[in-house]
Amino acid sequence: MKNDKVRNIAIIAHVDHGKTSLVNELLKQGGAFRQNQEVEDRVMDSNAIERERGITILSKNASFIYKDIKVNVVDTPGHADFGGEVERVLKMVDGVLLVVDAYEGPMPQTRFVLEKALSLNLKVIIVINKIDRKDSRISEVSDEVLELLLDLNATEEQLDSPIIYASARQGTATDDLAKEGKDMTPLFETIINHIPCPSGDEDKPFKMLVSSTEQNDFLGKLAVGKIEQGTLKINDNLVITNYHDETKRVPFKVQNMFEFVGLKRLTLQEAKVGDIVCIAGADNITIGDTLSDKDNVETLPFVKISEPSVEMSFIVNNSPFAGKEGKFCTSRQLRERLIKETVRDLSLKVYDTDSADTFRVLGRGEMHLSILMENLRRDGFEFQVSMPKVLYKEIDGKKCEPIEKLVVDLPDDKAGNVISVLGARKGELLGMHSNNGRTRLEYLIPARGLFGYKGQFMTDTNGEGIMSSVFYEYQEFKGNLQRRNFGMLVAYETGEAVQYGLFYSQQHGKLFITPGEKVYGGMIVGTNPRVDDIVVNVCKTKHLTNTRSSASDDALRLEPVQKPSLEQYLDMLDEDELLEITPVSIRMRKKTLDHTIRGREDFRRKKQQ
Repeated sequence: MKNDKVRNIAIIAHVDHGKTSLVNELLKQGGAFRQNQEVEDRVMDSNAIERERGITILSKNASFIYKDIKVNVVDTPGHADFGGEVERVLKMVDGVLLVVDAYEGPMPQTRFVLEKALSLNLKVIIVINKIDRKDSRISEVSDEVLELLLDLNATEEQLDSPIIYASARQGTATDDLAKEGKDMTPLFETIINHIPCPSGDEDKPFKMLVSSTEQNDFLGKLAVGKIEQGTLKINDNLVITNYHDETKRVPFKVQNMFEFVGLKRLTLQEAKVGDIVCIAGADNITIGDTLSDKDNVETLPFVKISEPSVEMSFIVNNSPFAGKEGKFCTSRQLRERLIKETVRDLSLKVYDTDSADTFRVLGRGEMHLSILMENLRRDGFEFQVSMPKVLYKEIDGKKCEPIEKLVVDLPDDKAGNVISVLGARKGELLGMHSNNGRTRLEYLIPARGLFGYKGQFMTDTNGEGIMSSVFYEYQEFKGNLQRRNFGMLVAYETGEAVQYGLFYSQQHGKLFITPGEKVYGGMIVGTNPRVDDIVVNVCKTKHLTNTRSSASDDALRLEPVQKPSLEQYLDMLDEDELLEITPVSIRMRKKTLDHTIRGREDFRRKKQQ
């Protein structure tokens, strides 16, 4: 049986290729909003961090109606660090819209998500977006997408995927460049005609794979998925099982059921094959579980989520300022919150260590873990993290490390400097293309070679460069790398920073702090161009004398201070340092706060080297 009144699609793309803007227009022109309703940009990015950073972090469901056919849309993240979100939601859909920028063309994440879609034998519609860009390369990008399909061993049917040319910003699309697009009708028609309707047997016992979960303050945990077979009604008795845990068999009753209509969830009394529904009633349900009829229990296979490649230590805050700014400061609270996060985010792994105050957290990348930190601090947690490290593997008796596929787009005159820096970071140049005054570089580079590079890259390219990477494979260890080529300014004593002390400290480097900020001995207050650390006294005050001019302090001019962001701090962290994160502040510190003891440790370390 086929449910020909439904289509299920996912929107997949590299970051910043206009995916969320395209969903906006599909919902607008698909009647998801009232005629006079004001609709904000990127309406699907409802999370506060998503709106601040302009990226999609969590996959989200919505729908629109076109010619009496309901189209369920899943908006997915474009950043490689959140690839786990894409991998699991693809099990919910029958086809994908692959959105590609008309200038940038296929990027690393494009290849990653397209490969996953092809392996599940999903139908593909290629959308060349941003055709209104002045520097667009529409025909070349179309050829590049077809080359990518060939590289990924696509079938003949997948190679014949239709191509739509769109401008999400203008709300237009066309299937022929000779005709100017007026609205999104060509894309709507292609979705209806090319994406197959979901199929399954309505008469068989109910089966549904849980592809996503949400938390609701009133209803508890909600399970989202596509009904594979059978029908479902409120008050039906089901059983929860898990493909990877054969012992899990939990009975539960469907208390409430919802469908996605526009951006809203509306109560549903009955659902059938192919419907994407949201079910309330079981707090112990997780992503990857199967919901089955109680008289016919069967477990559906779930997609294997790619392994993490980066680890960090999350530590209970033990600095001199511990417990002053956060609500949740204990190891028990931190552990509970981290474990809770792993239930929703399958790419995240948390392990206990020998120390009760330290937890080993594994993720897909620096951004993946930094978003976790940001969420924790916004929830009132106070903690510390160590320097990010890559996860090594032993393959055939050899130490191997994760390698990233890196694509860099920058002005021609900046290419030489970037090539030199990436070479020093063990990067291997695969290709170099120049077009319209800009150069594109493709590299294979160790993941640890990209730690701390983003800030330097933006400086080297005057903010005009674009870099993106995705995990490629594990290769043999490439050798030691220098983490950073500068040192730190370390506060000498605990107290309050004053203008006099800051003025003489800024002569050694660049400061992070301003007068009036509280500091403690061993806290890092700035950077210096030398490789070694320098201890400075930012709390030092001027000694009073009998002859003192009232205007003498006016000459102490402080340079403007730009506080680093959470990611910038993570980029700077070294082995002997920690990052203290609270709801109010982010501070960088030495692991050993006492200068004398730290000096002895540095001496011993250099002697061993």
